[in-house]
Amino acid sequence: MGTPRRAGALIIMPAWNEAEAIGDTIRQVNAVVPEHDILVVDDGSRDETARIAADAGAAVLRLPFNLGVGGAMRAGFKYALRNGYSRVIQVDADGQHDPHDIDRVLAGLAEADISIGARFAGRGTYDAKGPRRWAMVALAKVISAVARSKLTDVTSGFRAANQRALYQYMDHFPAEYLGDTIDSLVVAIKSGCRVVQVPVEMKARQAGTPSHSPWKATVYLARSGLVLCFALARPRSKPQSAASLPKSGDIAGERGATL
Repeated sequence: MGTPRRAGALIIMPAWNEAEAIGDTIRQVNAVVPEHDILVVDDGSRDETARIAADAGAAVLRLPFNLGVGGAMRAGFKYALRNGYSRVIQVDADGQHDPHDIDRVLAGLAEADISIGARFAGRGTYDAKGPRRWAMVALAKVISAVARSKLTDVTSGFRAANQRALYQYMDHFPAEYLGDTIDSLVVAIKSGCRVVQVPVEMKARQAGTPSHSPWKATVYLARSGLVLCFALARPRSKPQSAASLPKSGDIAGERGATL
């Protein structure tokens, strides 16, 4: 593995058409944890997300078209490894993740390779009901058994990874639906990564409207079950080495991003 060159962590924000919220989110994060760097991966946005993020002080990778959260995060992981970061944390661009919890989630890496900011672990008032909640509970029970550790929120996107997990992600971090949470987590566990969770609180979205309905919740239940089955069937991943990392300029949009 490469030698880490950065003292702080890299905060990766995948963003797709988040012009309304991204600026305030970056400023709030910078005010709370200025020792960490922020990288916004603009996932093919059609609005002013990239410009507003850069104006707010973040480095920006601009993907040529929308790849989804999984694809955006994979680009961010490549950037982190090539630039010497030993820790990364994913933070939502819409402002729902509390900046005060960032260091708490990162602290979980002292005893594990992946640290999950869990919404259902005794802090805050976040709740999910109906089929969506049933799916979350079932997924948590199955993946807890695989991890041999109690996990209550395996679909949380508020998670941190150390260098070992990053190299594992480079070999397998899917872009499919729920792949960035369930699939990537299961394969990482099967490949030897240890996982812990840290209780966090969720904030209200700074902009936009969440899309929840009984029909969408039912679809979520069915699709999450399929994703879990595919994840459990995947073979153990073989992490890449430092020699296989992309060279400067090989990551989409990297030439314009400086930290």
